[in-house]
Amino acid sequence: MNLTFLGTGAAPSNPLPFCRCNNCQQARELGGRSFRKRSSLLVNNDLIIDLGPDIMSASLLFDVDLSSVRYCLQTHPHGDHFDISNLFSRHPEYAPVDVPPLSFYASAVTLQQAAKLAEDELLGAKLLDPIYCQQLNLEIHKVEPLRPFDVGHYKVIAFPANHGPETSSLLYSVSADGQTIFYGTDTAQIPEETWKGFHLTQIKFNIVILDHTYGLGFARDDDHLNAAQFIDQVARMRNEGILADNARILATHISHEGNPVHPELSKYAAKNGYEIAYDGLSI
Repeated sequence: MNLTFLGTGAAPSNPLPFCRCNNCQQARELGGRSFRKRSSLLVNNDLIIDLGPDIMSASLLFDVDLSSVRYCLQTHPHGDHFDISNLFSRHPEYAPVDVPPLSFYASAVTLQQAAKLAEDELLGAKLLDPIYCQQLNLEIHKVEPLRPFDVGHYKVIAFPANHGPETSSLLYSVSADGQTIFYGTDTAQIPEETWKGFHLTQIKFNIVILDHTYGLGFARDDDHLNAAQFIDQVARMRNEGILADNARILATHISHEGNPVHPELSKYAAKNGYEIAYDGLSI
């Protein structure tokens, strides 16, 4: 599988638009990999995780053709991960030509909130109405955690996240061509239900992409991971035999809170056995 990071930042992007903290100021001065769009991942050229607000600008910047995308795994409905205008752009009213089919996978809660957004923003658009979906060439699929399902030639499992019960957020494993990746954003410490799911499915990850919203010195544990918690979660994966040999570990969803500019953060990560993803990274 080929993975392209369309964004690796947290909700307000990085640097924050109006912030003058040291990390944001240094990011503005350094630029490059220290600039982070809101998080999204492209798998090969046909599967995207999260239809976020920055995917179009990222696709132009990194020369990615999103017209080849056939599948979307949506983690949750927060605005930094889901921009419904990406679906509206498929409507005939916008005069798109030869729009390919898109299969959209999400939890029941995410689908309900997406439908409400559609109704509010497009004066009564019925996102879950099969007739309206036909106009978008869109198929909606409700995802149940811990129940494996096929997405094209991919094998996918959704796992519960620890990111506020009202969001019903999901973490995803995606397997194809003898490789399995784990995409784990947004989450605080991984819930025990998910650890049990890892073992029940006898899964081993070749690549782990995990939330690193808060960096060094931030001790929050209610919605995202900080650097120390990130390291602990990866250590538990290794100790419990969930990582494949030579598994690659990458951090994403990076905020200015405790996370310095990319070169400094990368040095810290390297000392602790992982890597810091950056926008445009392709592996």
